[in-house]
Amino acid sequence: MNKTCIVISGPTAVGKTPLAISVAKYFSTQIISSDSRQCYKELSIGVAKPSQEELTSVPHYFVNSHTIHESVNAGIFEKYALEKVQEIFLKSDVAVIVGGTGLYTKTFCEGIDQLPIVSSSIREDIISNYEKGGLEWLQIEVKKNDPLYFSKGEIHNPHRLIRALEVVMSSGKSIVEFQTKKSHTRDFKIIQIGLELPREELYQRINGRVDQMILEGLEEEVKNLIAYQELNALQTVGYRELFDYFSEKISLQKAIESIKINTRHYAKRQMTWFKKDGSIKWTSPDFDKVLHLISEN
Repeated sequence: MNKTCIVISGPTAVGKTPLAISVAKYFSTQIISSDSRQCYKELSIGVAKPSQEELTSVPHYFVNSHTIHESVNAGIFEKYALEKVQEIFLKSDVAVIVGGTGLYTKTFCEGIDQLPIVSSSIREDIISNYEKGGLEWLQIEVKKNDPLYFSKGEIHNPHRLIRALEVVMSSGKSIVEFQTKKSHTRDFKIIQIGLELPREELYQRINGRVDQMILEGLEEEVKNLIAYQELNALQTVGYRELFDYFSEKISLQKAIESIKINTRHYAKRQMTWFKKDGSIKWTSPDFDKVLHLISEN
């Protein structure tokens, strides 16, 4: 087999981690996570990080590789992942990439253009207005100035909204245009596999996973991160809702229910993103079916 990256994508809770581990074991290789949150050492339960047993069974890159105080984005991931892929190829002809962050996956497969330089005056002006007007002000401004991002981006994440606004105010172009402008040729083969389940089954898995996270101690994990709740890494489903609980805005039961609802919404957005990529071959999270798709390509 030529040097090949098997890229496994799909919505949260569909079963990507165990499937990727099975594939990696079959090819005697290693895994690079393309999840934008599992890279943070301080986050664990709430981001469904692979267990210590799973991490021991197959080496994973971009898991516990950064701290919440570091700036991590698609460009940083691309550079990191391309370096690690070459390391893996020294020992194996196959590397496995797995994760649900669509932009990271797309960036690894196709590359990403450099975003424009943002002047400090533009950034300071946006942050000042955000501090006065809050999330609602950001959403209004992004909707007005970058409707393309507003229609498909994370509109409840202030850090992402600020970044989108910075870019459009600096360049006159949507941040989405920089994310999808042109493809970069890779010197290895890429096979993209997408995992999917019937909606009701996926939603049941999501609800069950959230309940399990609570049993495993998600409440305590989030409590220990309250001091850092404004950091970009913490603008994450499962953390935001419990921060609201700890600030006595909502009850614990309401927070848990909101995590389930917001995770289901996130899964829907993930599928919308991935389904736009015609190079992804779709199947259920079944090892034999996935192996068959790989052999066909």
